Amino acid sequence: MLAKIIVKSMFEVFEDDRVEVCMKLYLAQHGLATTSQENAERPLNAQGREDTTRTAGFLSLFEKPKPTRIFHSGKLRAEQTANMFAEAWGRGSVQQAEGLSPADDPKYWLDMLSESAEDTMLVGHMPHLQRLVGLLLCNDKNKSPVLLRNSGVLCLQQDASEWQVKWYIYPALFYGEA
Repeated sequence: MLAKIIVKSMFEVFEDDRVEVCMKLYLAQHGLATTSQENAERPLNAQGREDTTRTAGFLSLFEKPKPTRIFHSGKLRAEQTANMFAEAWGRGSVQQAEGLSPADDPKYWLDMLSESAEDTMLVGHMPHLQRLVGLLLCNDKNKSPVLLRNSGVLCLQQDASEWQVKWYIYPALFYGEA
């Protein structure tokens, strides 16, 4: 168990091992993709690859995310985005999972996350991810407490049964809004 140093006075320090390990959840909307007219499978376009590379690279240098599980929807653009994050973070393979498609009910992942304590990354689509964030932070899938963006990563942390925003980073932070 982790030990937390608590300073009692200027000269006296003792350890308190009552600190709980908090689960982190990384939510990422896939990078920008080609249109269905350009390619029916909708892979990431050049901007989507660049944006995801920047976000993943920045986080690998400063935050060093270590999700033990990385899931994607199965759509090519989400799979490519998930693989780019996994490679930048040295996290191994990613897995396709149900419940991450645009129209899926976010309650599925609310239930799945309640059964796990492992740091997890979900790479998916709007409006599903936005509804999941509303459900986790506000207990209402119709609320939008955070505006998610392509290739952005929102890190939520669970303390006991409450989810909180730890940080959020997205590509426009690197080079401004278009």
